[in-house]
Amino acid sequence: MGSGRGSARKSRNAGGAPEWAEVPQEAPRAGPGRAGRAGGAVEGRDGAAPGWATGPGPLALEAQGAGSCEEATGTHRPSDPGTALSRSRAGGGGWQRRLEPQRQHESRRRGSTAADARRTSAALPALAMGALWGRRRRQRGGQGQPAAVLASVAAGLVCTALAAYACWNQLPPLTPAASAPRRPVRPVSVLLWWEPFGGGRSATRRPPDCRLRFNISGCRLLTDRAAYGEAQAVLFHHRDLVRGPPDWPPPWGVHVRLTENQQLLTLDDEEEAAEAAVALAASGPRPPGQRWVWMNFESPSHSPGLRSLAGNLFNWTLSYRVDSDIFVPYGYLYPRTHPSDQPPGLVPPLAQKQGLVAWVVSNWDERQARVRYYRQLSQHVAVDVFGKDGPGQPVPEIGLLQTVARYKFYLAFENSQHLDYITEKLWRNAFLAGAVPVVLGPDRANYERFVPRGAFIHVDDFPSASSLAAYLQFLDRNPSAYRRYFSWRRSHAVHITSFWDEPWCRACQAVQTAGDQPKSIRNLAGWFER
Repeated sequence: MGSGRGSARKSRNAGGAPEWAEVPQEAPRAGPGRAGRAGGAVEGRDGAAPGWATGPGPLALEAQGAGSCEEATGTHRPSDPGTALSRSRAGGGGWQRRLEPQRQHESRRRGSTAADARRTSAALPALAMGALWGRRRRQRGGQGQPAAVLASVAAGLVCTALAAYACWNQLPPLTPAASAPRRPVRPVSVLLWWEPFGGGRSATRRPPDCRLRFNISGCRLLTDRAAYGEAQAVLFHHRDLVRGPPDWPPPWGVHVRLTENQQLLTLDDEEEAAEAAVALAASGPRPPGQRWVWMNFESPSHSPGLRSLAGNLFNWTLSYRVDSDIFVPYGYLYPRTHPSDQPPGLVPPLAQKQGLVAWVVSNWDERQARVRYYRQLSQHVAVDVFGKDGPGQPVPEIGLLQTVARYKFYLAFENSQHLDYITEKLWRNAFLAGAVPVVLGPDRANYERFVPRGAFIHVDDFPSASSLAAYLQFLDRNPSAYRRYFSWRRSHAVHITSFWDEPWCRACQAVQTAGDQPKSIRNLAGWFER
């Protein structure tokens, strides 16, 4: 049974041939992106999608009872309602702020601000005149108002004006918003301990400009290990952490000298030496307030050595998982605001699509579910495979995106199926190239936390690969049904995460917004492998 925008419901006629009837598609729930949050618990997984959650409704101020001038005009200073970072895949690119529920409730009960009081007092005479004008219209053609009533109204207007003037003089002068002092950004230093996938060597890359690239100010990104004591956070890439030689920061303030036996131990038994180094790093002191951040963008199936890491070694996690302390997805959708936002156009030009299904795969493994499914699907529909391994042909010189753009569908098959593990195969290879993604990864509900349900086709929607092939051929013959899979492009664009610059800057942003409450990860493997 298919689902998604422009999806179809399968039925059989009297002759047994499959037919596809269009199913009405609900509109995507557009909303802000979701930003990573550090130093505490994260939102539950049963909540709304990070990229499609609706924000808090408008706040309403309740009228205050009559009383003194301060009570009537609300000149008392309300408490700061406070804000909290709201996650979404928006954005990542797409980071916004929302009121905390408790503070939002409190703001509904607070008095009006000084500016509200002035507008209210200025509007009182006009409201009184409007009421009087309404009574005159209703009584037109009858007897005039008694003189006593008119005198009472006039006296009321005079009293109102005097009260407003008296209260006005008690209000503090208005301060132009432009001249209000901005809260200074907390300067933060973040050290990248290893070059990602650099074989355990120290980072040598040139740090990015976080303000220019991601609108994050106050970041000082470090690669020089001599500045270890100055860093508020240190990033450790998992793959280099477990595959390289033992290379941890020494205990802070303690001079460690390796003995000859320890050096021989490192040469003779590298695994045992690595475990000893991890234990030393876990137990040794660190610079005050420094956070160690575990960074990983591989799935649990391709993250060896997790269970060998000591408990309480890291303070934060940074990964594609929504419940990470610092959430950095491979990509996300954000509201389209400029004609240059990618991908351009509402629907990719169909005239350039010469093929039906394409797949680019770099690591071919017959044991993987994606390869087994490809074997079944290719028996019923032609699939052009590109890549170094397996039956694939080299990617043409025009590049991957231009190659995929020539096809109507792209197999966004992940190398393993895990929670939130949705990689560039969806965001870049399919969405940005302008092909409808056919996904194999986590379940459909997990995908719908990040993208509208009508933007992709999930293999789980079909009882077999042959029925999926029949549906793809149906869409190939029905352009109107096929175009519906691109409806999201009317309102949203695609952000592709920049590795490794963006995670580096997001770690800085997380430190800036986090409190001082200490935290450590007791069981990293237990959390990540679930």
